[in-house]
Amino acid sequence: MIRATSDLSPAARDGFSAIIDVRSPSEFAEDHVPGAINLPVLDDAERAEVGTLYVQTSRFLARRVGAAKVARNIARHLDGALADRPRDFRPLVYCWRGGMRSNAMATVLGQVGWPVTVLEGGYRSWRRHVVGRLHTAGPLLNPIRLLDGPTGVGKTALLEALASIGEQAIDLEGLAGHRGSLFGATAGGQPSQKLFESHLLDRLDRMDPARPLFLEAESSRIGQLSIPQALWLAMADAPRIRLAATPETRVRHILTHYGWIASDPAALADAIARLPSHHSKTRKAEWQAQATAGELELLVAGLIEAHYDPAYARSMGRRAGDLLGTVALSGDSSLEPAARSVARLVAETGGPLHG
Repeated sequence: MIRATSDLSPAARDGFSAIIDVRSPSEFAEDHVPGAINLPVLDDAERAEVGTLYVQTSRFLARRVGAAKVARNIARHLDGALADRPRDFRPLVYCWRGGMRSNAMATVLGQVGWPVTVLEGGYRSWRRHVVGRLHTAGPLLNPIRLLDGPTGVGKTALLEALASIGEQAIDLEGLAGHRGSLFGATAGGQPSQKLFESHLLDRLDRMDPARPLFLEAESSRIGQLSIPQALWLAMADAPRIRLAATPETRVRHILTHYGWIASDPAALADAIARLPSHHSKTRKAEWQAQATAGELELLVAGLIEAHYDPAYARSMGRRAGDLLGTVALSGDSSLEPAARSVARLVAETGGPLHG
C-alpha cells in the first residue's frame, strides 16, 4: 500500500529512513527537500527525449519509451543505492508534482515490501511551503540577536562558539556559500536562491522559538543571494551585540579564514580591480603591487583602514536595533569565554541562557 503525506515538518521528514527525490539531476541540483537523495527515474537527457516525443510525435510513444527508461533506472537503483536497505526501510518519495515519476518508483518499492510514502504535490508543495514561511508570512517568531562588528572581527567564528556551548546560531554566510564581502567567494560557489532558502528554512524550523537565535548582522544580500523577507524583517530591528578586536587580531583572522587570498593571486587581483570607484587608481595600484609581492598583511591592513571600516561606519547609521553591549575578542584560540559573555549579556537583557 502506498501512503501519502502533506506533512513537511522536520519531525515528519526525520521519521523516514530516506527521502528520495526521483527528479532529474539538474532539477535536484537547483533545489530539493533538505536531506533528500537523488535517485532519478529519468536523467536530464532522457527527460528531454521523452518530452520531445510527447510534444512532437505522440503521447503514446512518449509514455512507452518513458516507461522503459523508468523501469531500467529503477532497477539500477534497486541493484545499487537501495541494494542494502533492510526490510523496515521507510522511504518518502517525491517528484515535481507528485505525479507519474514518484508513483512509478513508489509502486516498485511497495512491491518489494517496503512501506513507502509519496509526498502530495511533490517538490512544488515543498517550494510553496518555503515561500509561505519565508516570503509571504510576517517576521519570524524567534527572538533574533545579531552579532555586529567590522570585517575580520570574528563574527562567524563566534557563532560557531555559541553553538558549541548550546546556544542557537545559524551561519547565514555558510549556508549562502559566501563570506558576504567583495573578497568573500568560497570554493564551490553559491547554491541557487531556492536551495539556500530550503536549507535556511530547515535550520529555522529546528530552532526553539522561545529562545534567542544568534545571527550575524548582514546586508540584505550575501554575494548573489538575498535574505528572504520574513527573516530580513526579523533582523531589521533585532538587538545587536557589537564585537571588537584590535587591528592586528583582525588582520590575522582575515588571513587565516580567507585562505584563498594567498592561494589565488589572479582572483585577488580581480577582486581589487572591482573595488568601488571612490578608491583612486593609485591606491588600487598600490594594493595590486602588494598582492603581487605577497605582502598580504600590508594589503589586508590597508583594506581594513580604507575600505572595510569606512563601509562599516556608514552601515552603523542604518541599523535600527538596540545595542545591548560590546564584547572584546582577544584572538586567542578559544572563543568559548567570549561566547559565554555574549550569552550572559543577552540573558541579562531579556533572553534566556541555554538550559
